[in-house]
Amino acid sequence: MENREDRTNQEVYSKSLRAGKRTYFFDVKKTKNNEKYLVITESKKVFNNEDGSFDYDKHKIFLYKEDYDKFSRMLENIIEYIKTGIPIREEIEEIRREEELLSDDLTY
Repeated sequence: MENREDRTNQEVYSKSLRAGKRTYFFDVKKTKNNEKYLVITESKKVFNNEDGSFDYDKHKIFLYKEDYDKFSRMLENIIEYIKTGIPIREEIEEIRREEELLSDDLTY
């Protein structure tokens, strides 16, 4: 009989970042096919008014290898915009063109 660990994806690397009331976890995992992917989890401690206890509100993003470059570029561009107020249109347009080309390829 297969145990639970055999069925779940294997965690291979993990880092955490405390940021005020939130903690961000960056977990690299492997699929059954040995492909790595990233899980980013935002965890925030919240007060439960019903029983006076604390719970954790969690949100996850799963990022797969085919999206690493686009995600990274877009994140850098958005952070640069936040810092400077100047959008980087060329990069955004390039990503849109790549997505259009990919969707065209998938329709055949």
